[in-house]
Amino acid sequence: MNTKHRCGWCEGDALYEAYHDEEWGVPVRDDATFFEFLVLETFQAGLSWITILRKRENFRKAFDNFDYQKIANYTTSKTDSLLQDPGIIRNKLKVNATVTNARAYMAVQQEFGNFNNYIWAFVNGKPLKNSFSNYKDAPAKTELSDAISKDLKKRGFKFVGSTIVYAFLQATGIVNDHETGCFRYAEV
Repeated sequence: MNTKHRCGWCEGDALYEAYHDEEWGVPVRDDATFFEFLVLETFQAGLSWITILRKRENFRKAFDNFDYQKIANYTTSKTDSLLQDPGIIRNKLKVNATVTNARAYMAVQQEFGNFNNYIWAFVNGKPLKNSFSNYKDAPAKTELSDAISKDLKKRGFKFVGSTIVYAFLQATGIVNDHETGCFRYAEV
């Protein structure tokens, strides 16, 4: 019997629980991982996260393992073929945004040395730790996500509204929004 207390949003689905236990909220410092989450959060807009998780391997295959250098060079032919791939979310705006974001991502890397330096500078290199006993009390966006969203848009990124950015911050451990009673709260 499992006696671990988890955040309520993931309970009851093995894939969700594994993602919660192993990835969600763990501080990311790797540019490849940051880009993967940026792509996945882009496609999640308007959908449930579990839908994206279930298609994650398909996204990985379709988008060259989230290799932003390859994605930045996608042609119209490649994006058209992605729109025919039933394994991913076939949304033309999101597919095109992924290509645009790969290019903007590399520009950020060039300016800051890497994306890691850029994104962690918003929190002085240390995760923000919130204290919510129920995940439903966590905000959908904050002043921090507003500021990052605005800056990313200024740099040419697409599908980076404040709510998407906040979910990205939670997923990549820049913000710790595990419930205070969750076994992962203190661990991350």
